[in-house]
Amino acid sequence: MNDTQWDTYEVFHQSRRGKPHEHVGSVHAPDPEMALQMARDQFARRLECVSIWVVRTKDITQTDYQDPNFFSRSFDKSYRDPKGFNAPAKIEPSEPKRDNADPDSE
Repeated sequence: MNDTQWDTYEVFHQSRRGKPHEHVGSVHAPDPEMALQMARDQFARRLECVSIWVVRTKDITQTDYQDPNFFSRSFDKSYRDPKGFNAPAKIEPSEPKRDNADPDSE
């Protein structure tokens, strides 16, 4: 990064509590606190807003359009099949434990 260039921050705003944050644009700022203030001035004065997120653009990781297998689904659900588990054919009921220290039990 050149010393004369500020970082770019992506801005997400929330119009009402419980609603999702939505991307509304980006701002250039020297740090995250200033990015919040600039985002508020730029995007919250016209739009109804209760919360703002700013994320440094270089910190966002995205999928590669060239990787067709990234979103492919696995239809193998063999982990759901009980055949892979060993269980005895018959399970004996457990007997209550006897306390040998109790003289009345004899």
